[in-house]
Amino acid sequence: MQRMLGEDYTRFEVALMQAPPVSIRLNPAKTSSASLTSINLPHVPWACGGYYLPERPLFTLDPLLHAGTYYVQEASSMFLEQALRQAVNLTQPLRVLDLCGAPGGKTTHLASLLSPDSLLVSNEVIRSRASILAENITKWGSGNIMVTSNDPRDFYKLPSFFDVMVVDAPCSGEGMFRKDTHAMQEWSEENVKLCAQRQQRILTEVWEALKPGGVLIYSTCTWNEAENEQNMAWLAGQQQAESIKLAIKPEWNIVPSQLDGVEGYRFYPHQVQGEGFFMAVIQKTGEPEMSHGSSRKKKYKLTIAGKKEKALVYEWLQSPEQYEWLQHNEGISAIPAKLFEAADEVYQKLYVVYAGTEVAEVNGKKLKPMQALALSQHLNKGAFETAELNLEQALRYLRKEDIALGLSGNGWLLLQYQSMPLGWAKQVGNRINNYYPKKWRIRMTLPPELTEDNLFSLNQFKV
Repeated sequence: MQRMLGEDYTRFEVALMQAPPVSIRLNPAKTSSASLTSINLPHVPWACGGYYLPERPLFTLDPLLHAGTYYVQEASSMFLEQALRQAVNLTQPLRVLDLCGAPGGKTTHLASLLSPDSLLVSNEVIRSRASILAENITKWGSGNIMVTSNDPRDFYKLPSFFDVMVVDAPCSGEGMFRKDTHAMQEWSEENVKLCAQRQQRILTEVWEALKPGGVLIYSTCTWNEAENEQNMAWLAGQQQAESIKLAIKPEWNIVPSQLDGVEGYRFYPHQVQGEGFFMAVIQKTGEPEMSHGSSRKKKYKLTIAGKKEKALVYEWLQSPEQYEWLQHNEGISAIPAKLFEAADEVYQKLYVVYAGTEVAEVNGKKLKPMQALALSQHLNKGAFETAELNLEQALRYLRKEDIALGLSGNGWLLLQYQSMPLGWAKQVGNRINNYYPKKWRIRMTLPPELTEDNLFSLNQFKV
């Protein structure tokens, strides 16, 4: 680092001793444009919905986080937005792969930038992390995302399938040292070499799934050249590929780099308000495919829901005619009809953890709405009775505790906080049965004083 930074090394060293900045990225589908413009917080300059907070609050005790209204994400990694906007035509329907998706920061960001007719496949090889990824995707509520859990080598089964690949590669984590002491303890020169070799293996194994003319966005949270510029130059030399140069504003203080004609972008903590990060954008050369063909298969892995089952839940989503309604055992889910062919192909070739929007469990005429439906951006609220919760009620609901609403009746209730759906409860007379997912519940003890003044709320920063 001293060799690379020269006189700047002292500033860099001082920055590593400082507290890391805290940033969030808002969900534009769950936050009105008027609300966005009214937030009085410093803006992350390269991301439309990114904001810096003055300090790190107790995010766990903000119901709006659990409602998918925003995502806590490191600011440097939000530069993905610039790579995508500048290298890809976002008005077109695209097939996009986020290869190393967990816990979901880049996937949710991609979901907010892609067109509704795009299919986003978010992959995580470790099954336990794939479950966390699926939870965060469910909370974001997009409906056009598939979560898979596969090794990179499995993607050879989908040749020339993706228009865009995002590979946020596992790395030595040098850029995370001030946030993660474990990363510092794990570091060694040998580990850097092993990481670089693993990254080359990953890139080689998924390259076949990127179509000619497709774009690869590669990133790491480390600084050494072996895992960054050298790997990108190696890839360009091994494959038919060329670098895409991005326009960066001088005031962003991002440091451009170049090796063998491949452009890279470096983020240093003494120059940007963010953690250590590297990104490069590569285009696979060859004749681009104008569109993805739609050859009807004789046999699908996905099963279309029956007319009776479909009729029971049809009005639960906005614009229900735009969906293909699917059935697996007692479960009914929905996926945009335009994505059915591509989604079925993914199901045929990969292990799918979650896809589209889980709508309901159907047992005869008995219906149980699913958590994913409550959090969907496409939920038809008008189909349900709703109840607004205050802060204490919302947190107790999220802890899966019993709550009293002073209501009577029978049926499903959509529970909300500040008009944002949190999940379902079933009203049985004067009793409210809590149906919040057990695995998602808040486990920490609630503080004795629960007010929006002493807990984090974006309302604190609205003008």
